[in-house]
Amino acid sequence: MKLLRPLFVFVALAALFVSARAAEPGASLILDATKPGPVINKNVYGQFAEHLGRCIYGGIWVGEDSKIPNTKGYRNDVIAALKNLSVPVLRWPGGCFADEYHWRDGIGPRASRPAMINTHWGGVVENNHFGTHEFLDFCELLGIEPYVCVNVGSGTVQEEMEWIEYMTSDADSPMANLRRKNGRDQPWKIKYVAVGNESWGCGGNMTAQFYADNYRRYNTFVKNYGANKIQRIAGGPSDFNYEWTETLMKSAAKQMNGLSLHYYTRTTMGWPPKGSATEFDEAQWLNVLSNTLKMEELVTKHSAIMDKYDPQKKVALVVDEWGTWYAKTPGSHDGFLEQQNTLRDALVAALNLHIFQAHADRVTMANIAQFINVLQAMILTDGDKMVLTPTYHVFEMFKPHQGATSLPLTLTSPDYTFGENKIPAVSASASRDKDGKVHVSFANTDPAKAITVACTLNGVMAKSVSGRVLTAGVMNAHNTFAAPHAVEPAAFTGAKFDGGSLTVTLPAKSVVMLEL
Repeated sequence: MKLLRPLFVFVALAALFVSARAAEPGASLILDATKPGPVINKNVYGQFAEHLGRCIYGGIWVGEDSKIPNTKGYRNDVIAALKNLSVPVLRWPGGCFADEYHWRDGIGPRASRPAMINTHWGGVVENNHFGTHEFLDFCELLGIEPYVCVNVGSGTVQEEMEWIEYMTSDADSPMANLRRKNGRDQPWKIKYVAVGNESWGCGGNMTAQFYADNYRRYNTFVKNYGANKIQRIAGGPSDFNYEWTETLMKSAAKQMNGLSLHYYTRTTMGWPPKGSATEFDEAQWLNVLSNTLKMEELVTKHSAIMDKYDPQKKVALVVDEWGTWYAKTPGSHDGFLEQQNTLRDALVAALNLHIFQAHADRVTMANIAQFINVLQAMILTDGDKMVLTPTYHVFEMFKPHQGATSLPLTLTSPDYTFGENKIPAVSASASRDKDGKVHVSFANTDPAKAITVACTLNGVMAKSVSGRVLTAGVMNAHNTFAAPHAVEPAAFTGAKFDGGSLTVTLPAKSVVMLEL
């Protein structure tokens, strides 16, 4: 048994139904609501939509003339699903695509917009029918904060400056008047701008110092027009590149509001990503969950470097690309990064969200990759059909954490062990919302055993508990167009109050959200 640090905890969970195997004993949790922590920024539940595969075309956008029911070209079924998800922020147009995207190609009458080759993702022709107006109007329709990534890799400072003016200026100026000519009188509100993407790789193969110098230059021309105030996100490191963070913080911390971090959960089978999204054994289950837990190390160590140059934590750590990345779905297009989404991915989502919430003082935005039909998607579409993934359901279940105040946890937990490998068995996080309700979420990593958790609640006057659980009979359970409800939340009855204490029996391979 081991004692885990407050706010980020791991415990073993129990099966949804009565398991033939005995529950693992001995887990305990202490929640102290008398010492509230920082607010969990709702943007931790952000999304990412790149011009990649079928994320935009066929996912969000079908056009006004499509037989698929739509509103102004946006799929109605996707709109409804996303409204239910309360998406706070959406990153666009990339990703690697951002550093070859020239915004002027995506404005004006669609029929006259020039096409381009998407060299990063499949070599397909991009017709630019989904551009600045389509993206920002989509965000406005759903009440989502837009997060725009500008082109540093192949673009110019002038191009960036004029795009910001086009989107946000209300002056009688060239770019604002061009926007008006294209049908939008009032400017949009743009709160977040990323200055380039993965400049260490597809965004230009730059050194850290070269990018830092370029960031300072490009950032100078990200102007605030009128009441619109932009927070600038610098292109940060990939994975364990701590030298990149050190250089950026040393050279440009005073010029940035955020620093990005990218980390994808993969199997340990090398690059490009390998391993099936749906056909895996328990060793591969544990391998993926173990790899995703490295996010804790990454956030901790990059934050420690940031603390040296920014002890007041004015610069946010923005994890604007994260999630699982496996081999493509057999038969799908090369470069479209299509993969299924199983109960294992739901556990990955819950574990990462708990990590981000444990570091709410520094992590104020995260954007899972990606929105629809790509990598660890919320939604899958095929023609006029749509299905919600297990990851979607985790994000929906965890909505009460958005904008709530984090509450410290101390939890003891057995390990989940398979072969010679092991990880902590359960993760948990707690928060109090603006109405005073306390929510505690759990994620079980053990696919076979149940655990009863004895919970001590300090400063919580709850008299009743309710909840929902996401689990299934097998590790690789997933939703398909033929069986769209194989993995979805159900009422949870494994939590009981007894003499003021709370006992929770958590199902194996599951995610649980409780309301006290």
